[in-house]
Amino acid sequence: MSKGIVFSIEEFAINDGPGIRTAVFLKGCPLRCAWCHNPEGQSFRSEPMRKKDRTEVCGVEMEADELARRVLRGRDLFDQSGGGVTFTGGEPTAQGPFLLELLALLAGVHRAVETCGHTPEPLFRQVLDATDLMLFDVKTADPERHRYYTGVDNALILRNLATLKESGKPFIVRVPLIPGVNDSLENMRATAALLQDAPGLQRVELLRYHKTAGAKYPMVGRRYEPPFDVNATPAVHDAFTPAGMKLLVL
Repeated sequence: MSKGIVFSIEEFAINDGPGIRTAVFLKGCPLRCAWCHNPEGQSFRSEPMRKKDRTEVCGVEMEADELARRVLRGRDLFDQSGGGVTFTGGEPTAQGPFLLELLALLAGVHRAVETCGHTPEPLFRQVLDATDLMLFDVKTADPERHRYYTGVDNALILRNLATLKESGKPFIVRVPLIPGVNDSLENMRATAALLQDAPGLQRVELLRYHKTAGAKYPMVGRRYEPPFDVNATPAVHDAFTPAGMKLLVL
């Protein structure tokens, strides 16, 4: 039985797939996005998180069957609402064996995975085969800007996006809209072009940048110093409307 590190379990989630869901946040991420609002999800280890009146341990080791039993406590609600479970993070595929075991244990429940796409291709295909819905984050189409703002280029991410498009699996694309980083007309057009000819694409969600993104950094002993103007307002361009695509700005 696999073990993994979980840093949050949120019940009654409504924004991470259809129906009412349980969102499970797995610890650890290969990216270091300059705007990350879950810095406590980046490390693969448990760590102290100092809140206003107490210090908590962020990251609890759990066995896959233990976590699956907890998720399944919401089965009746899932069935009534058309919901299920969503694995997010951090980057859930970074705990590959643990995630795959959980997906197998939860067969029969609607399973969604939110991923940055920076995942070894064989593992990505395994996870894709075991899910009902993929939430795929696209930061920017430009590889150098992607490396500068996230710490990695996007070559592997784009290969996995191509695999996802070809699979026909239902998926949602999420684009965090960061001022001065990826909100240019050029990047919007390039991103829209990446998403053409994708029969499984349900919609694109543009996620607005919130100034509260840096609030958790002092809690984990870090400073929030993003290399962009946090007071700027991201642009939303009409160009980001490829034919037949449903667009939401959240």
